[in-house]
This record gives sequence, structure tokens and C-alpha cells, in this order.
Amino acid sequence: MQPAHIRPRARTILPLGAATLVLLLVAACSSADEEPEQLQGAAGGEPSSSPGSSPEPQAAAEPFTIAFGGDVMFEGVLRPRLDDPATALDPISEHLSAADLTMVNLETAITEGGTPAPGKEFLFRAPASALDALSEAGVDVATVANNHGMDYGLDGLADTLANGEASDVALVGAGNDIGEAYTPHVAEVNGQTVAMFGATDVLDDHLMAEWTAGEGKPGMASTKGEMKQHMLDAVAEAAGQYDNVVVFLHWGLEGSHCPLPHAPTLAQELVDAGATAVVGGHAHVLSPGGFLGDSYVHYGLSNFVFYNFSGPTAETGVLTLTFDQGSVTGADWLPAQIQGGVPVPYEGAAAETATQTWTDMRNECGLPLTDSPA
Repeated sequence: MQPAHIRPRARTILPLGAATLVLLLVAACSSADEEPEQLQGAAGGEPSSSPGSSPEPQAAAEPFTIAFGGDVMFEGVLRPRLDDPATALDPISEHLSAADLTMVNLETAITEGGTPAPGKEFLFRAPASALDALSEAGVDVATVANNHGMDYGLDGLADTLANGEASDVALVGAGNDIGEAYTPHVAEVNGQTVAMFGATDVLDDHLMAEWTAGEGKPGMASTKGEMKQHMLDAVAEAAGQYDNVVVFLHWGLEGSHCPLPHAPTLAQELVDAGATAVVGGHAHVLSPGGFLGDSYVHYGLSNFVFYNFSGPTAETGVLTLTFDQGSVTGADWLPAQIQGGVPVPYEGAAAETATQTWTDMRNECGLPLTDSPA
């Protein structure tokens, strides 16, 4: 296994419209030189390829993996870890780096300025070195669509987006307008494309209007109210363009292992729209996960890199899903316990017990999820 900081990255690709424009421009610039040869072949003369040559075979698309972690922030005991970003997320870094892609929920504004949001008890922010720490640990994508992404207002969001642009970690779920907020990060891995969205289903009532992205208005992607349809439409559009679609949702009820009553319906709607996987966080405790047909749904990955770690809030893990042409073909759960703010994987019998406890949550919550794809 290669160290996190030299892991080969999945190739980020342009959105379909931009990629098409580039190809058209290239074709236009080269058409004059290529036209005679093309016409000759079309007229039945000599073939355009040289004697003995044959087209290079296209590499077959192969399955790939994405690792998911839960809620990440860098307050309290975690702040000193940013003094050395290269080791900030050890010992979980090697497990994140083992996947082709890794995605987490970044539950903090990335700013050292901004104005604190009114009426909030807990406000989180971190310097840009937090993104360096995530990158060094192998994280490729982070959603900032959550109830802390705009803790420091519009200025804090502007800083967050700017710091994301300067980082190897792609930020999703927020933008300078509704178009940007609902635009996925798109990558190509093993000959397949994947679109990765972030959105929040949790917002304080008095902040909802201000924090939700709109036409010409900065903010976050949301599935609240009328914005749910906007999210479903964005997923459907992406499913028509890319091989796989991931939605990372901020949903659930704090302290509750079971999802809110509307969540299974929302998960089914996203899967029906074309989502290959729907995962999430927010409850600060683990929630169930499993297959829904040949898609995968996880209702809550709990705290991950977090200062609140005792009892159930210390139970966490890494979910690694295997994707192949719009289906999830495998799922692996690595149970861990937060110690000193970061996950430490369980081993041996303790790992088996922790995994069984997590698996049993499906039945406890009465969810129609399975161990394997249909």
C-alpha cells in the first residue's frame, strides 16, 4: 500500500457540457489537416490507417472503491493535530488511502474570519490546514452541506469555497449560487465515471432561508421542502451522464440510531432518481446501513474526527463500497472507536462484536436493508 501522500488520485473530469466543448474545439482546429485522409477513406480509396496498424483497444472498465467517513471537524483536542497535517488523521489514514476515492462530511467552515451565525450554541471553524490534513490522509472529496457549513456566515462560506479551490480536496454541497451548490464532483476511476453530491436535510429554521443556495445567492444544497425536487432532478441528470452517482446527506436525529420517519422514503426517491449510493451523517451515533436493491444506503456514519467521543458517540468506522457500472457490488465495514479525536480500528473479537452490533441496528430500526445486493 502506498503512503497517503503519494496515492495515485482518481482523474477529475470536466462536466459533460464543458468536455464536449473542448472536444469540438480540438476537432475544429485539426479538421483541416485530417480532411483529405478522411475523404480518401470514405471514397473507397486507401484506408486512413497505415498498413499493418490496428486501433488501440479500449481498456475495459473495472470496479472501483470509495471509502466513506462520518463527521469531521478540528475543534478542541483536534486543533493541535493540524500542526502536522501529514499525520493528523493517523492511524485511520492508511484505511482511507486504500480505497480509490474517499469522501467525508466536513462539519466545519474552513475560515479564520467571518461572522458567527446568530442563535447557534455550537460554532465550528478551522484553518485551511484542515484540508491539508484531509488530503494527506487520502480524502478526495468532502461535503460541506450540513448545519455547520455556514457557521461563520457568507464571508466564512466564501473563505471555505476559496480554500477548497486551492486544495486537493474537492468540496461539494455548497457554492456561489444554486447551480454550483448542486453540481457534483466528477471523477474517472478504472474507466468508469462517478458523480459525487453533497446536500443537507438538517437546517435550523431561522437559518434555512439564508443558508440555502438560490439563483445568484450563495449557500448550500438542501433536500428541505421544495429543494428536494431540485436535488432529485440533479441526481437524475447526473445518472444520465455518468456511470455512478453518490449522494452524501446530512440527515437524522442527534443521538438516535434510527433514521427519521421520512428518511427511508427520501432514500428510495434518490435511488429511483439514479443514486448508486446514499450515505450520511449528523446523528453523532452510528445508524444502520445496507443494500437497497443493487444500491446502498447508510443512514449515519457517526462522528469520525471529532472532539465528542465517549460511549455511543465514540463508535464509528469506515464504510468501503465497491462500484461497478451503476451498481454497488460489495460493502465492507471497518468498525473503529474514536480515541483522542480520531478513529482507531477495532481488532479481533472486538471488531466482530462491534460489527455485529452495527448490523443488528437494521432489524432494531425495522429497515428493509440487506447484506448483499438483490
